[in-house]
This record gives sequence, C-alpha cells and structure tokens, in this order.
Amino acid sequence: MKARILICDDEEGIRRYLQKMFLAKEYDVETFADGASLLARLEGGTEGDADILLQDVRMPDMDGIEVLKRVKKLRPALPVVVMTAFGTIDAAVEAIKLGAYDYVTKPFPKEKILGLLENALQLDLLMKENRVLKEELSRPDTPDNIIFTSAKFREVYELTVQVASSDANILVLGESGTGKELIAGAVHVNSQRKGRRFLSINCAALSDTLLESQLFGHVRGAFTGAITTQKGLLEEADGGTLFLDEIGDVSAAVQAKLLRVIQEREFIPVGATKPKSVDIRFVAATNKDLAKEVEAGRFREDLYYRLNVITIALPPLRERREDIEPLASHFLAKYARRIRKEIRGFTPEALQALQGYRWPGNVRELENVIERAAILTRGDLVTPDVLPIRPRDDAPPRRPDNLLVSLEDMEREHIERVLRQTGFHKSRSAEILGISRKTLDRKIVEYALAIPGQPGAGTLDD
Repeated sequence: MKARILICDDEEGIRRYLQKMFLAKEYDVETFADGASLLARLEGGTEGDADILLQDVRMPDMDGIEVLKRVKKLRPALPVVVMTAFGTIDAAVEAIKLGAYDYVTKPFPKEKILGLLENALQLDLLMKENRVLKEELSRPDTPDNIIFTSAKFREVYELTVQVASSDANILVLGESGTGKELIAGAVHVNSQRKGRRFLSINCAALSDTLLESQLFGHVRGAFTGAITTQKGLLEEADGGTLFLDEIGDVSAAVQAKLLRVIQEREFIPVGATKPKSVDIRFVAATNKDLAKEVEAGRFREDLYYRLNVITIALPPLRERREDIEPLASHFLAKYARRIRKEIRGFTPEALQALQGYRWPGNVRELENVIERAAILTRGDLVTPDVLPIRPRDDAPPRRPDNLLVSLEDMEREHIERVLRQTGFHKSRSAEILGISRKTLDRKIVEYALAIPGQPGAGTLDD
C-alpha cells in the first residue's frame, strides 16, 4: 500500500518540487497552500488516511507552530517534518519539543529530504506494529470465542458477565480443558479494566523459584543469572487483570506472598528491599477441590477466602453435549482456514462419534482432535476414520480377572488410564504415577500410546 504524504507550504514552487519528487517514488501526495486548508482536511478525514506531513514553519494565514499544535491534537500519531528557512532554527527546535519528528532547512537537496522521509515512514510503521502487538498481547480471548448453545453453559456465561462489572476476585473451577482461561478473559473484557492489560500464568508449569521471579520480578544480582532488573507480571498487570491458572499447585511460600499482594496491594521484587504498589484484579483457576486442600493443610485458608469471593464452576463437556457440534464446527473452520483447505463439515457418522465420546480432556481435547481431523481429511467432509476417539467409552476394555497378562501390558494399560482420567495432563499424570515427566514421555513413545491431537504416538504438551 502506498504511503500518503501531505505537504503544506505557501510557496508554490516548493509544493510543485516536492510533489514531483514524491510522485516519482510512487507515493500518494496531497498539497496545501495554507494552514487552514490543511486543518480542514485533517478534521474531515479519518485516522490513518495520511502517513506523514511536511509542513512549513512560516505561513501567511497562521503561525506554523500554532498549526502544528492543532495538528498534534487532531492526529497525535501523525509524523510531522518541519521545513524551515535558515533564520528560523529556533522555531524548528520549538516544533521538535511539540512533537515534530524532525526538521529540514531550506534549501534542501533531494537525497536529504527523501532519506528523512523514508526514515520517518519506517519509524511510523514500526510504532504502528508495536501498538498492534501490544494490543494483541494484552487482549484475552474475547467472549466471541466462547461457543455454546446449552442452557447449562449459558448460566455460567451470564454469571460471568454479571460479576465482571464488580472488582471482586474470582475463582474459576473446572476440569482441565473446560475453558477456564476463556472465562477469565470474558471477566476482563466485561470489566472496567478492559482497557488495561490482561496477563496470565500457569502456576503448575514453573518451579517455585521461577514462578516467584515471573510474578514478582527481580533486581539485578538477586540470584545467579539475574544480570538485569526485570519487571514481574504483577507490575506489568498493574491496573488490569492477572489470571493465575492452576493456583492449587502453588507452594506455601508463594501463597503467603500472594496473600500480601491481595491484602496490602503491594509486593517486593526478588532481591529488592522496597515494596511496590499495584492495583490488580485476580482471577484464579484450579481443577482441584481447594476446600479439601485447605482441610489437608496444603492451601492457606486465608488466601482461599481472598480469592474465592465469587466462584464460577465450569461444567465438563460431557455434561453439555449440545455444545459439541457448534464447538467442533468452530474449530474445523478455524483449522481448515489455517491450512487452506475447503472442508464443509462432518458426515453424520463423524458427528455421532463426536457426540458418543466422553471427552475426558474436555474442550481442549476436542480442539486437538478436530485439528488432527482437518489435517488428515482428504475430501470436503470429516469422516469417523480421522477421529482418534473411542465412541461411548474413554477407558481401555476391562480384562477378565482370571486372565494373566505381562507386567508390561499392565503398565501400559495403567499409564493410559491415568492419562485419560487427567485429561492427558502429563505433569499431573506423572505425579500420580510417581515417575518423572521425562520418563512418562519415554513410556508414551515406548508403548505407542495414542494422544489426542497427535497423528500417532507422541508427546503432547500440557
């Protein structure tokens, strides 16, 4: 797309000279003989309809500095290059202070003005890309991505929207893969904090030391490898929302520090001595029974009550089967578009298979299955043979009690059962089995265990 350049100068010769130069470089050009016509153009236009302005600092109808001030009010992000005669350098300096990108002194050689223009346009492009990236990083999954038709999930969603307007902390409960982060995102975008950042962290995926550093940040020299001072998520999310996924796996030490943040609205970075103040709304999630964790002494009771001001419980996918077909269709359209395939939908047999499966991994497992199906489908309809699921039953068939089998077969069956019951959450499965995550990955490959979302045996990340 061509860049559009605005030129404002009362000298016709300058306007004609610049216009000819820029048109030769295939830019779009608009010229203005005075400040009033330029301002009228900007007032009548829209944001993004101009990429750069070249403006003379002296014009007959109004002072160039005054024009610049009004331009910056109308279009704060529009780069402005000021053109000035030799005797008006002070005005150029003032223009820079008001937000002009740079200035050029008349008469200027062709190479100088073209180089300055290209640099300004490149900087403007980088700044636009940076703004878009920040918006993307700060934007949670929007409610548009929450697909449902069931009355059961509608109750959950309506409660989510209702409580979002308050500033209370929220605890989201549900099995792995039920969409807890989606609900946290919906809380954020329906709250008064929606213009600020939404950040999330999986507390179970990090060691205590790394989790503490990620949350609270650290100062230079706080520990081996801390070569620079780094902000934590608490500081980055100030004014916004922080989603703490798998909060039930947080250690007692980190629980105590989180409690201080919630109660006192302040924290101390790792290795620092002075506290920092923050204003954050917390949304926490877990698939554990936190009340039982409190009874067992593994979770602080005071932190539990601080987080559990409002509870949102998500039903598993098997309890809202009306949502399976719209969710599957949504994921199919998403992945078909990504891999550039024309897939219209599912055969009746494929839909029956999807409806008959118990979905222990919930919506996350469904998405993995549909992604795999989109890749393997050759026609325009998904068929049952590309769906790696067992209809009606999600567990291996039970062996007769009098059938003697090898230890290897027993181990394979037990590992597969645990994986399925945890929704293929490998870290949790490894913990239940009493083996390391690395050993579990090796066993999955060794026994060629089918993992949803993978073409064959493999290692599915949590």
